Amino acid sequence: MHINENGQPIGAPVDNWSERPLPPFTTLEGFFSRLEVLDSEKHARDLFEANSLDTRGKIWGYLPYGPYQSFDTYSDWVKTVAGKPDPMFYAIIDKVSNKALGVASYMRVNPLAGSIEVGHINYSPALQKSIIATEAMYLMMRRTFSELGYRRYEWKCNDLNEGSKSAAERLGFTYEGTFRQSAVVKGRNRGTAWFSMLDSEWPAIDDAFKSWLSPTNFDENGEQKASLSKLTRDALSNVTA
Repeated sequence: MHINENGQPIGAPVDNWSERPLPPFTTLEGFFSRLEVLDSEKHARDLFEANSLDTRGKIWGYLPYGPYQSFDTYSDWVKTVAGKPDPMFYAIIDKVSNKALGVASYMRVNPLAGSIEVGHINYSPALQKSIIATEAMYLMMRRTFSELGYRRYEWKCNDLNEGSKSAAERLGFTYEGTFRQSAVVKGRNRGTAWFSMLDSEWPAIDDAFKSWLSPTNFDENGEQKASLSKLTRDALSNVTA
């Protein structure tokens, strides 16, 4: 514990800290996926068609916008968010089909504090529960910590969205608590569950993702041998041990 001259407990010093750069408008390249800065002309049609596979509109249930019944209305929405620095939307591209199958964004970027949030995650049925979906999140994490040198990466979601909360923990985020009645979304109350990942945890989590993404972690049928949940859980336990 650190104590100041008045006997008060204070935070540990952050040595050689400086304001971090904003995320650049450049592509993130993975083995299975490519994340391109969202562009209506390039991505809206693919995204609309992929989202349309969800005939019940379930993927929009916890988002503050959507569903979109026509391509024109969806394209208009994409135009309002594409190419902005915050939130900075990416289209998630399947490198095999070269089709955009989902979106995610950096948001609430705070270079002074070294904090950034991932949000507006919307995965079409073609992207859900795929290795592409997981790799896309890894690429955004890797840029945040390894490339830009941020200290904190956040994940927030509707507290009733059990799928999102499970995804956060699988990816290596730590639950911090729930902000009760934090918003009104589509005319309904929302409590917001907060998760975070820290730069001190990143090296171990990075290794966990590399192990999971390795071809040796999948059998001839494409089934994983070690789950990402176990790998990230073990990684975090080693950091805090």
